[in-house]
Amino acid sequence: MRIGTVREIKRHEYRVGLTPGCVKAYVARGHEVMVEQGAGRDAGFADEEYAAAGGKIVADRRKVFDNSEMIVKVKEPQEEEWGLFHEGQTLYTYLHLAADKVLTQGLMKCKIKGVAYETMEGEGGTLPCLTPMSEIAGRLSVQEGAKYLEKPFGGRGILLGGVPGVRRGRVAILGGGVVGTNACKIAVGMGADVCILDISAKRMAYLDDIFSSTINTMYSNDANIEIVLAESDLVIGAVLLPGAKAPHLIRREHLKMMKPGSVLVDVAVDQGGCAETTRPTTHDNPTYIEEGVVHYCVANMPGAVALSSTIALTSATLRYGLMIAEHGVEKACRQNHTVRTGMNLYMGKCVYEPVARDLGLDYTPLDEVMK
Repeated sequence: MRIGTVREIKRHEYRVGLTPGCVKAYVARGHEVMVEQGAGRDAGFADEEYAAAGGKIVADRRKVFDNSEMIVKVKEPQEEEWGLFHEGQTLYTYLHLAADKVLTQGLMKCKIKGVAYETMEGEGGTLPCLTPMSEIAGRLSVQEGAKYLEKPFGGRGILLGGVPGVRRGRVAILGGGVVGTNACKIAVGMGADVCILDISAKRMAYLDDIFSSTINTMYSNDANIEIVLAESDLVIGAVLLPGAKAPHLIRREHLKMMKPGSVLVDVAVDQGGCAETTRPTTHDNPTYIEEGVVHYCVANMPGAVALSSTIALTSATLRYGLMIAEHGVEKACRQNHTVRTGMNLYMGKCVYEPVARDLGLDYTPLDEVMK
């Protein structure tokens, strides 16, 4: 198969879909890999490294699209990229369609075969291609939240770890999954007073066990959310419904209960956010204030640590990319459950039910359209 990867053009996105090591793995199996000139520069990978791995460096990104059977990216295509795809081409990337009807319909018109990292399910309901970025985003969320609690950034002027004689900052984490657990690790390490809310008693028991007496756990319901919002200095939105739009657990009226200058970091922003007042921001303008609460809602948080993120991401996605390249996406879907669950779009049809439901689109079962 002819594989292509291009430079990401989303604002402040520095990751890249393939490392030189990935290129070497594809080439070793007989595939041809085209890399847009400079595609990996911001993630720390030079064109010479890609060439040494067997990749062909191409200056014109249109030629990469034109000559590739599969495009491997990191983020969803921007509108100016839609016209570069050709019918029947496989796109392997994060799509996050459930919160963006315009993007979904735009890609449907391209009649591509869209495989989304974020919906690919492994054994036991794990999300192998989303997990690495969730780990990084979870850890970054507290790091960024701590910064924006500083007074010059509009925060309350709170030091999360406190000092002797001064109470520690209070952190509430909504969701005890991968993002929430990793956020908790950093918050506890900084010395904060941490509370995690979740709907699963089993998950809370696990978190209580691994963090012992260093955290509090509470059931996630409206009453408890209101309690922790009123008490907390930093709130981390770590809610995930795989492939679907995130529920709005924090409504505008809740913000009025929060302390002026408190900070909300909504990691669920890619899926629409878990706060009613969430809207996507970028690394060069990451925050805004609603009802006195600082909102940090950067839609590609891991892009800030591009080298670490790229290595973590591609280590997870390469395995399945090789399956698609070896067998074609149709056969790969039939042979592998994880690849199959990643299929969101197929030749103009929405074949992932949660996306169709959230966007009010027609849903077509994959088996009805896949030949």
